[in-house]
Amino acid sequence: MLEFFTRLFNRDGGSKNVAKERLRLVLVHDRASISPQLLETLKAEIIQVISNHMEIDESALEVNLDSSGNTMALVANIPVKGMKRAAEA
Repeated sequence: MLEFFTRLFNRDGGSKNVAKERLRLVLVHDRASISPQLLETLKAEIIQVISNHMEIDESALEVNLDSSGNTMALVANIPVKGMKRAAEA
């Protein structure tokens, strides 16, 4: 959860871009009636499931809600380091 807030308040993109992204997140969460805690829970569960089959870079993983008109999408950017070998039967 700390990583979420670190990215949310990161100053690398300039204050204008940071403010724009914060507003976008607030609006999307408000329209979807989804709390930041629920989004973090979804992120943790996605990490758990994907990690069963792939080695992923959890520090670079991003999960967001995007809204376009009347539709909403859960968008996950998951950097894959490699595939895990299946257990031999």
